[in-house]
Amino acid sequence: MSGRSRSSSPNRGGAGGTPAVTALTRLGIDHTLLPYHHDPASTAFGDEAVAALGRTPDEVFKTLVAELDGKLVVGVVPVSHQLDLKALAAALGGKKAVMAKVADAERSSGYVAGGISPLGQKRALPTVVDATAMDHERVLVSAGRRGLQVELAPADLIRAMNATVSRISAA
Repeated sequence: MSGRSRSSSPNRGGAGGTPAVTALTRLGIDHTLLPYHHDPASTAFGDEAVAALGRTPDEVFKTLVAELDGKLVVGVVPVSHQLDLKALAAALGGKKAVMAKVADAERSSGYVAGGISPLGQKRALPTVVDATAMDHERVLVSAGRRGLQVELAPADLIRAMNATVSRISAA
């Protein structure tokens, strides 16, 4: 268990203290907060969450901000995969996507890198969730800070963000 604690019941009171948790609570979406110890020296945030929570890298999803034809967009893919920028562009009807600068992603989302949640961002951006999310009963995404994940049904994640579902990951 090494320093982790798990919430075993759904969070309905917004006790996570992040805009992501507030958004889920406001929408009445069933979710479970999963805190874990974040090592400040770690930069492999997704891998750290997988190891700390004892989950597979296919069910823990990372949030990546990209720039598509000059505008910011979000791709949500499993930790085990890379974001396919061409597929992201195609899913959103754009021409060319590149990874956004970290400062731009942080400023737009209101979160720090490694804790960027697809939920409760300062500015709602067009979002695509990788189709592999639908292979799972529940998935994990950042709850808006390093050391805190939120578990929820993929359909609820998609609904909360008004996201598109498409295959945007590459192994």
